[in-house]
Amino acid sequence: MAVLSAGATWPLTANAQKRLPTVGVLWHAGSAQEEEVYLSVMQKAFRDLGYVEGRNVELLHRYPAETPALFERFAKDLTDRKVDAIIAVTGRSAREVKRATNTIPTVFVVVPDPIGAGLVDSLARPRGNLTGLSLIGIDLSGKRLELLKEAIGSLTRVGLLADLIEPAAQSFLTASQTAAAALGISTVVQEAATPDDIGRAFERFRQDGVDAAILGPGSMLFNERVRIGQLALTYKLPILVNVAEMLPHGALMSYGQDFPEFFRQAVGYIDRILKGAKVEDLPIEQPTRLKLTINVKAARVLGLLIPETLLTRADEVIE
Repeated sequence: MAVLSAGATWPLTANAQKRLPTVGVLWHAGSAQEEEVYLSVMQKAFRDLGYVEGRNVELLHRYPAETPALFERFAKDLTDRKVDAIIAVTGRSAREVKRATNTIPTVFVVVPDPIGAGLVDSLARPRGNLTGLSLIGIDLSGKRLELLKEAIGSLTRVGLLADLIEPAAQSFLTASQTAAAALGISTVVQEAATPDDIGRAFERFRQDGVDAAILGPGSMLFNERVRIGQLALTYKLPILVNVAEMLPHGALMSYGQDFPEFFRQAVGYIDRILKGAKVEDLPIEQPTRLKLTINVKAARVLGLLIPETLLTRADEVIE
């Protein structure tokens, strides 16, 4: 009886000790609260695919707070823990993971140019351990300026705010200045390396009499979306951004990729990897949908009347 009893409990003990599939997530901000807008999307995407934390998957979230040393430390921590897969949010996360491991399958989410960044050598068939979702595609600088000009008929002078930490900052400035010149619009460039630089940039825009401003790519600028929105409303400066999730805080318009969809797709890649798919068989996806969002509530505070013809083309309008 004792032998039978011991034998009967053995499978339960073995199952209890069985390691769950583990996915590391290297974010860029400093906390779950700061990442909530996309963290909630990711969590729902896992649930929609049947994953329940603690039951059939373990998620290890790491928040480096835009600190280079923490990106490196957390990337090493996740690889030392021998997670089954990693989601790397932003190019910096992906670069640190690539330095830390060449074996753990990794899906990056928000990377402007993965080939130019040296993460992969092919979009169609990435070799190594990285794949994911790229922002690369047609240059949107001209289209963004056209939309801004349509919203503000008197537009003649535009401020460009570049995130110096972002590798694609110079490309943003060059493309925007070229597009502005073609439309007869002058530009004022301001660069930001820290959050405190943002306030100084807005003051310079005011002094130089810009009619509106466009923000370049960069996780630091996204992290400071509340500050930027408040400054935009305080300075009565219309702002066009490339991330729709910045609009509720005071930016006027956004035109660009559907970032929540990128996170949903990244989780889909992880699902396939956990089920045995190889990274080299998962081509890097490029955006197939561009989204125009207009913040009418901010427009009213700014004293702008957005043309109805533009509103009817918007994918989303914030009232």
